[in-house]
Amino acid sequence: MRIANKKISHFKFEERLEAGLVLLGSEVKAVRLGHADITGSYVKILGNEAYLINSKIFPYKFSRIESYDEGRSRKLLLHKKEIISLRSKLDQGNFTLVPIALYLKNGNFKIEIALAKGTKEHERKKNAKQKVLDRVAQRELKYSNT
Repeated sequence: MRIANKKISHFKFEERLEAGLVLLGSEVKAVRLGHADITGSYVKILGNEAYLINSKIFPYKFSRIESYDEGRSRKLLLHKKEIISLRSKLDQGNFTLVPIALYLKNGNFKIEIALAKGTKEHERKKNAKQKVLDRVAQRELKYSNT
């Protein structure tokens, strides 16, 4: 089971990392059922800790939900050296930390995060045009061989 972030196509990834995720018991059950959304979320480094901000884990059907906040910030488990290197890279340039996917690995939930740089509007349009041209060229090659 893998929950992917669908709105990361306009980023260029510089570096990828895998981090653990601190969850409550009912959140674990909800994520196992696929009741999570990391679209539009990001990672922020506060002090010496990294947090996943703006992600949603919807309440588990059979849990108590009186005081449950589905959009709360969740702590990420990273080594201190990783956090220091990420912070230095974030301070250097126009980078952001975005989550790519949330998945289960060896019984633990992991989140793949990337140090990414946003692309400009004209670069996105240029890439889209190039994709269309490549697709047309592949189609012509496919039908010209037969």
